[in-house]
Amino acid sequence: MNFVGTPIEAMVPHSGRMLMVDALLANDEDSVVVAAEVRADNLFADAQGVPAWVGIEYMAQAIAAWAGCRALARNEPTKIGFLLGTRRYDCRCRSFAIGARLRIEARRELFGENGLGMFACRILEGDTELASANVSVFEPPDPAAFQEEQGP
Repeated sequence: MNFVGTPIEAMVPHSGRMLMVDALLANDEDSVVVAAEVRADNLFADAQGVPAWVGIEYMAQAIAAWAGCRALARNEPTKIGFLLGTRRYDCRCRSFAIGARLRIEARRELFGENGLGMFACRILEGDTELASANVSVFEPPDPAAFQEEQGP
């Protein structure tokens, strides 16, 4: 199902200033594209903009939108997931400029029934690729039980 036009808050379990993506631009079974405007009130912003390493969080929130679309298609609530890590994060800028309009793409490379997944991600401004990475995630079947098992 296509969820373009659905408020991003319905797909991404973040709120307030931790929600860094603004809109769903496209989605299908294997991929998602979201938009984000880099804002001066971003939690990580400094005088130069938002540091390049925050790109991993932009990518993770795109993946969360993909998972949220899947949950909505099954008429289930969205669940929290966990960013496990990244491989080959390559960023061609030191920071994302305030006011930049980013397009974040995430394509499923694999996603197991155990909730472990790997996504190929990119961040673009216009047609210019600013960053790319492979991002590993985990979506436990019961996030609350998983967190309880892990303890404080």
